[in-house]
Amino acid sequence: MYSLSPQNIIEEFAAASTKLARGVEALRQIDELPVGTTPKQKVWEKDKVSLFHFERGPGTNIKTPVLIVYALVNRHHMMDIQADRSFIRNLQAAGLDLYLIDWGYPTPEDKYFTMEEYINGYLDDAVEVIREKTGQKISLMGICQGGTFSVIYAALHPQKVKNLVTLVTPIDFATPRDMLSKWAKHLDVDTLVNNQGNVPGELLNAGFALLKPMLRTNKYVSILNSIDKEGQLHNFLRMEHWIADSPDQAGECFRKFIKDLYQGNKLVQGTFEMGGSRVDLKNITMPLLNIYAEEDHLVPPEASIALNDLVGSTDKSLTKFAGGHIGVFVGSRSQRELAPGIATWLNERDS
Repeated sequence: MYSLSPQNIIEEFAAASTKLARGVEALRQIDELPVGTTPKQKVWEKDKVSLFHFERGPGTNIKTPVLIVYALVNRHHMMDIQADRSFIRNLQAAGLDLYLIDWGYPTPEDKYFTMEEYINGYLDDAVEVIREKTGQKISLMGICQGGTFSVIYAALHPQKVKNLVTLVTPIDFATPRDMLSKWAKHLDVDTLVNNQGNVPGELLNAGFALLKPMLRTNKYVSILNSIDKEGQLHNFLRMEHWIADSPDQAGECFRKFIKDLYQGNKLVQGTFEMGGSRVDLKNITMPLLNIYAEEDHLVPPEASIALNDLVGSTDKSLTKFAGGHIGVFVGSRSQRELAPGIATWLNERDS
């Protein structure tokens, strides 16, 4: 039995002080921990939006180019957080020819940008750049909100998309376990956008944190326990950098996304319109790979699973990933299984 003696208290305090001192010294020695380091080059730019092409690896053997579409919230660096935990590098190593659209950082003059401009404008322009360069259709790989954008795009422009891959993508915005949906339904988005213009990224991050209020507390307790371990400390700081790097959201795009999808659930109901055209998910007839995370608290499984019943595809796959929303991209199982599995699925449809 542990004895709470003065000597034990002194020893524990001394050990904790030594550990904290080592952690502080380690922090002092850190200059910068880079993220998103997989080599790539910018091949197109319009306004604040850029298209990058990752250097092709020696094993690139899948002809159809893949365009990765990340969410507007946070940055795509989550998929390339560090060299030994890079979803991008593992996709690349598995033979994919990868492109990525970078949405950039909206500034106050961008507050009038709409979903139409993002999807039928920037995203379509990026697709055309790739098609002109390669002479063929593309595979779309959409992540979270970027997956929703990709689904809408594929329904409106099915002739340009050969395959559709979605990861942790919200489609049904009214499922019972969707805590984010319950929060969004009570958001006075008109007042927010009318007063703010662009929606601050910090505000959205605060809302996400409230969905699991103890998660952040547990995280900081955990890092205090391992602050003198350099590898774990570096991993923690990279993640914190990514979380803090949250672009503001263009006001009009955010207004439509919340009102039409989270509050109206119009995509599932078949009443969602984009640029004057109704978005009919039955127009998606290309092969579909839909991946969801079974412990996702931001996009619960049911919100993603719904897509498979709504599309017109006959070749459609549904894959469960054992993990959370972020674990899809940084977990060890993701590196070993998920990225190679996506590449295999695409390779089988590359003829």
